[in-house]
Amino acid sequence: MQKGDYHPSLPEEEKLLQIYATMLKIRYFENKVQELFEAKAIPGAVHLCTGQEAIYAGASAALNDGDYVTCTYRGHGVFISRGSDINRLMAEILGKATGICKGKGGSMHFTDLGRGLLGSFAIVGEGIPVAVGAGLTSKLRKEDRIAASFFGDGASNIGMFHESLNMASVWKLPVIFICENNMYGEYSPLSATTAVENIADRASAYNMPGEQANGNDVLDVYEKVKRAATRARTLQGPTLLECKTYRHRGHSEIDSGEKYRSIEEVRKWQLRDPIESFRKTLIKEKHLTEAKDNAMQEEIHALIERAVRFAIDSPVPATDEIVTDVYALE
Repeated sequence: MQKGDYHPSLPEEEKLLQIYATMLKIRYFENKVQELFEAKAIPGAVHLCTGQEAIYAGASAALNDGDYVTCTYRGHGVFISRGSDINRLMAEILGKATGICKGKGGSMHFTDLGRGLLGSFAIVGEGIPVAVGAGLTSKLRKEDRIAASFFGDGASNIGMFHESLNMASVWKLPVIFICENNMYGEYSPLSATTAVENIADRASAYNMPGEQANGNDVLDVYEKVKRAATRARTLQGPTLLECKTYRHRGHSEIDSGEKYRSIEEVRKWQLRDPIESFRKTLIKEKHLTEAKDNAMQEEIHALIERAVRFAIDSPVPATDEIVTDVYALE
């Protein structure tokens, strides 16, 4: 790839390396979470995003710090890419009081309002209308903030998806709908549940642009989210962006994926690993050397290990915490 040939808005070298570092953080974090789950150190279920790092790193690099974001229960990568404290994220997964939600949300319910992260949602598609509400808030307040909602391909079949896209288009809200199409809704292939081959085609029903990105190409994701963000900030309305990718692991850590995905299929996608692909591009374009890459990987590995130690050493929530931060109707 020659500079500028395919990626006309290629960011500067420092940002390229930041994007690469973000992808490494997500991968190492998820690998460590898997280890902890297998060691029975994590209460509840976890859903890893291994293989989908390019979507989060590329999209976040194209958004502003103050923008609103919602995501799915497979949301560790979104929070890491938006700059949430990795120590507190790891502590939350382990159910500790120092967690980002005081240990009461766990892996599936991260929230970091200070960074515009309105939540990861366990209910499929639940974050989509929340992002529409955030977009409406921003428009009414005349703020330079847009909203981005990450969701899976399965969420495109529920009512909230269609109602949200329609409302956002009618009111020209500054929202980007980012579909992480990893080809499977839990254990079902997309073709068995969805009447269209491309989720992006559904945008035409709501009079908004529908684009596709290679979800394993971080720069392609970056470019297309940046274009959608510019459109949103200039009050031209929402965009539906479909990022085609593949999760390397099963739906959750109790699912090997072997019953519904062939070894050959998984291996084919692993050979398209987004991190390895981007690493080769950075080295080829002389933005990265093998020595610098090794140093970055060692530094990030140490960062994740410190997060694990922080989480393990942190206390569990006090008993009286069970009734705090709870709303009751009278």
